[in-house]
Amino acid sequence: MSIAIAIDGPAGAGKSTIAKLAAKELNFIYVDTGALYRTVGLAATRNNVEAKPSEELDELLDKIKVELAFNENNEQIVLLDGEDVSDLIRTPQASMTASAISAVPAVRAYLLDLQRNIAKTNNVIMDGRDIGTVVLPDAKIKIFLSADPEDRAKRRYDELVEKGMDVKYEDILEDVKTRDYNDSHREIAPLKPAEDSIFVNTTGNTLEQSVELLIKIMKENM
Repeated sequence: MSIAIAIDGPAGAGKSTIAKLAAKELNFIYVDTGALYRTVGLAATRNNVEAKPSEELDELLDKIKVELAFNENNEQIVLLDGEDVSDLIRTPQASMTASAISAVPAVRAYLLDLQRNIAKTNNVIMDGRDIGTVVLPDAKIKIFLSADPEDRAKRRYDELVEKGMDVKYEDILEDVKTRDYNDSHREIAPLKPAEDSIFVNTTGNTLEQSVELLIKIMKENM
């Protein structure tokens, strides 16, 4: 029987990076659900479709194909109609579009089965906003990972600068705070800890410290 570990938390908490490294250590498959919403958001932007409920968005969902795949290093990549868009979905604009698109019920329904089917047949660490509460409510381990907004913004800023992007820390911080509010106040699957989740605050931690802490928690609870 497969084991599912759910990691939820706000934007920039380090969920993806930490989950990816933990999955490698435990020999689990890592599933970045945020990448799926970013990909739908990218498709909407490319087709000039607004990130809100509409017939146009429903039609777009009917014609696009979003897939998770793995490269030669067993790292997750996300495909939009066969195109690897893993890097294109990591901009601040893509973040804001993803936040809006993820509040659309039709989009959540479109991606729900894809996420659950992966967990049915694999040992997975899946991260997002509502994995423990909605997507995998029966997950073996549920973790709610967070950090102060300033800390999260600095991490995202450093990550984007390292990729050569021209960004301002103040803009990233505002983006983080806006996403926190939007994700927590949306009507459909708002960001909140599952009742049986383990709360972990990584403010001030190095990446290595956070990864070590989460792997320890996972091993103790498996």
